[in-house]
Amino acid sequence: MLSAALRRRVLAPTHQALRSGFAAHVVRYYASFPSHQVIKMPALSPTMQAGNIGAWQKKPGDTISPGEVLVEIETDKAQMDFEFQEEGVIAKVLKDAGEKDVPIGTPIAILVDEGTDIAAFEKFSIEDAGGAAQPAEPKKDSEPAPQSTPASAPQSSSAPEQYSSQGRIQSALDREPNALPAAVRLARSKGISLDGVKGTGKGGKITEEDVKKLVSSPAVSAPGATFEDTPISGMRKTIANRLQESTQTNPHFYVTSSVSVSKLLKLRQALNSSADGKYKLSVNDFLIKAMAIASKRVPAANSSWRGDVIRQFSTVDVSVAVSTPTGLITPIVTGVEGRGLESISNKVKELAKKARDGKLKPEEYQGGTISISNMGMNDAVNHFTAVINPPQAAILAVGTTRKVAVPATNEDGETTVEWDDQITFTGSFDHKVVDGAVGAEWMRELKKVLENPLELLL
Repeated sequence: MLSAALRRRVLAPTHQALRSGFAAHVVRYYASFPSHQVIKMPALSPTMQAGNIGAWQKKPGDTISPGEVLVEIETDKAQMDFEFQEEGVIAKVLKDAGEKDVPIGTPIAILVDEGTDIAAFEKFSIEDAGGAAQPAEPKKDSEPAPQSTPASAPQSSSAPEQYSSQGRIQSALDREPNALPAAVRLARSKGISLDGVKGTGKGGKITEEDVKKLVSSPAVSAPGATFEDTPISGMRKTIANRLQESTQTNPHFYVTSSVSVSKLLKLRQALNSSADGKYKLSVNDFLIKAMAIASKRVPAANSSWRGDVIRQFSTVDVSVAVSTPTGLITPIVTGVEGRGLESISNKVKELAKKARDGKLKPEEYQGGTISISNMGMNDAVNHFTAVINPPQAAILAVGTTRKVAVPATNEDGETTVEWDDQITFTGSFDHKVVDGAVGAEWMRELKKVLENPLELLL
């Protein structure tokens, strides 16, 4: 018996279609198959427009309960689990693992009530589910000025005719009816023809993997240097776009300072020695806390450009750069100004593990008021500059700890040399928001608290 909730979901589109003049199609659609629910590609982040299908955790015939993982989906930010919130039985998977750039709203699976004959859905297709969703149109702030092509620029003759013009994508698709769109795009970008290529996809369709194998074959590869092309993930595209946006729209300026951390390292060692295994503080934990103190003392640096206003934050939410197998992501330690070192340490470890496992929730990596990027674990990096994480106005780049000879005076009043542990810090600031003097003041406060680390415990 169809549940009331599922019956409403199933019949509502039918009623809407009847009102819209598509009665014949909808009646035939629902009359051909038992009652069911179409599961569509979800939007797992506010900026997501399409996603890649990862491993399915449920297969046709499996039951699913609220909160269980249905499928892994690669969004524009990370690899995430799609936790389904209803119960039923999976009757059909419409999008196989590995399919890329599936627009949100596209049917990906079919759910039925327990006891339904799933064999009836063996030939069920995306078209039966209403068809694939169309990719979202990119937002345009204004109409771009027309671009002209120099008359002297010759047309390339290396690519086959059907792939020689960006304006002829549809023509290329028409000429390659037995190839998936992703395969056509890749072939066009590589300047190769798909004539005579045998596909390995469903119904003999040419897949993107088929084209990759074709590209790497000796018959296609150019003589000389060898190479390997790595497909660009949605996360990598987002990183590229955001960094390009940041460097183009944020006038960066940099302030560098060498800071003595000898006292900080001794304090860290003392705290860890007395922890009895309850915690293990890292240098980064101290730096995150110090950033919060500096940001409360110089709040103008803890701000964001919002077009018509500059928003100054009352809390310090530090975005911590974490390297993952799929790219860089910045999970957020919220409310750092009110946390102790142990709380900061535990939260950083928790978020870093989630980031590397691809389990971060959107609210755990979207937002933040200021960022830190620490390369201190690499002893070859003395200092570097970091790109601002928009719409934030500041990011702190941290180099490795170095032994530096500094002048000192012994008990006899003689000038000697001592070795001091120092780290070089570089703050990158958005000049639209932070003036040079403000950036310098923030760096001075950071240096002051790090060189007098007992202030971190107040």
